[in-house]
Amino acid sequence: MAVPGDGGTKPHSIAAEEKCACGSNNCAGCTRRRSSSSNLPSSSSSCSLLSFESYPVQDYDKPWRVYTASVKGFAIGAGLKGGLAIFALLTRLRRRRLLSSSKKVEMTSISADVILALKETLRYGLFLGTFAGTFVSVDEIIAAWGGHRRTAKWRALLAGAIAGPSMLLTGLNTEHTSLAIYIFMRATVLASRCGIKSKRFGRICKPLTWVHGDIFLMCLSSSQILSAYILKQDSLPPSYKSFLNKHGAKDAAILNGVREIACGLPFTNLEAIEKFYKSSGVDVKLDPQMKIPCSIVHGNQSCGIHFFSFLLQAYKRALPVYLPVYLIPALIVHRKGLLNSPFKILWKGLFGTARSSLFLSMYCSSAWIWTCILFRILKRCNIPMVAIGTFPTGIALAIEKKSRRIEISLYCLARAIESFFTCMGDVGYLPQSKNLKRADVVVFSISTAIIMHCYAMERDVFRSKYLNVLDWVFGVPLPPYEATPRKRK
Repeated sequence: MAVPGDGGTKPHSIAAEEKCACGSNNCAGCTRRRSSSSNLPSSSSSCSLLSFESYPVQDYDKPWRVYTASVKGFAIGAGLKGGLAIFALLTRLRRRRLLSSSKKVEMTSISADVILALKETLRYGLFLGTFAGTFVSVDEIIAAWGGHRRTAKWRALLAGAIAGPSMLLTGLNTEHTSLAIYIFMRATVLASRCGIKSKRFGRICKPLTWVHGDIFLMCLSSSQILSAYILKQDSLPPSYKSFLNKHGAKDAAILNGVREIACGLPFTNLEAIEKFYKSSGVDVKLDPQMKIPCSIVHGNQSCGIHFFSFLLQAYKRALPVYLPVYLIPALIVHRKGLLNSPFKILWKGLFGTARSSLFLSMYCSSAWIWTCILFRILKRCNIPMVAIGTFPTGIALAIEKKSRRIEISLYCLARAIESFFTCMGDVGYLPQSKNLKRADVVVFSISTAIIMHCYAMERDVFRSKYLNVLDWVFGVPLPPYEATPRKRK
């Protein structure tokens, strides 16, 4: 899809023949009109409602724009949440088959899982559909009352803030702190890119252009996330905690043993750890006077052998995670390319799966080897050393594709920030606010205001794939200097 002004669109023949008031086709006004014209389907055409093409906000019916934005927003929300729900249902069905009959009774029924998945899919569809519809409605109302050019600098900012509380449709009592922080991180990145461009803030924002800043953010996030995984799992969201427990692949008794030695507490479950290893065919005798937890983490194995054996097992666990991440978009987004060059598309998907799986397995494996090395060098284990030892784990992100690094690092940073402030609040370093119960909605609204303002005024700070999605939902916006658009008669 081509964005107006980038040279990727072709002007209509009618627009080419029109002359402006100056009687010439070559003035700035004519050039802008031609650059904003497009051969994409008009927004007033019902066949383009869910088309993957975006339309220019130039000659359109305003109620139709609100309607299409709402429908497309609902389709994105329901599609994303529905896909995750299907994956979760398949996982639970597989787990149910492996459990004994007594444990199956404790699990919820399949019908209850399906009903819950449908409810969540509907809620997220309504959330994004309402957000898109509200933003477009407010944008159109302000433009009609105040004029397109006069309100261009602040209209999208206000519309994005007003649309933010749509998050409440996912559940009045369901907080989305991680999502709100992640969106805030995205807004911060866009604001920093705007600052880099500006003459006033360019020097201040210069450090943000560091080429390896994404890896540094990942190291910083890993220090908090992995320390919380070992020392305080309650500070992590339940779904993320489950993910870490699966790929960290350490029994709860082992993690509890490491936690006790790091916190300087007396051991209470060494027998449980020995019993766990004995169930795997390994006879381990643990010393109650130990200073470092290497024998707790990997039994009789050396640190190096444990690293390589854990890496192979972690890679097998990571493959099922990334296979649908790469192959499903290839089937949906690149469906036309599959007909023309199927081997190229499939190869890119398989290569991406292999590389991302290597990243995740290396990330989990290096978490244990870095801490083991630090403990053995200093011959002690405490909470600061756990945080320091897990910091270089983020270097594993260098394996990933450059364009994916910032996405992963920002996602992990949002989780790390949430965990950090939860820990600070639990120990009493932060006051507990009783008046502001839905801070996540406030943060989300501020973030969406910044993002939508950048979308309307600073489009070049977006990556093309995100810009294409926003254009598909909201329509390609007019430049601020254009007059208020009218529907062509």
